[in-house]
Amino acid sequence: MSTASARHILVADEDACNELKTQIKSGADFADIAKEHSQCPSGGRGGDLGQFSPGQMVPEFDQVVFSADLGAVHGPVKTQFGYHLIEITQRDD
Repeated sequence: MSTASARHILVADEDACNELKTQIKSGADFADIAKEHSQCPSGGRGGDLGQFSPGQMVPEFDQVVFSADLGAVHGPVKTQFGYHLIEITQRDD
């Protein structure tokens, strides 16, 4: 079975998500931004979600994590929880 590790930043609106993505692309540290801005408890760990398998996250999240490029910042990804920036740190297909 496939597994992946990822970290994310969760915010309430798309504009905020895009602004944070711009900061990261300009050199800001993903973990620092997550600690400061993420509304998910994982923010305290720099957004780290650990390792998980398909089906453990909401479908929109899984779709990105199990198909997109590793190491890039993806998003905004809209889910029932808000808007996410996602960085896939590891994946075993």
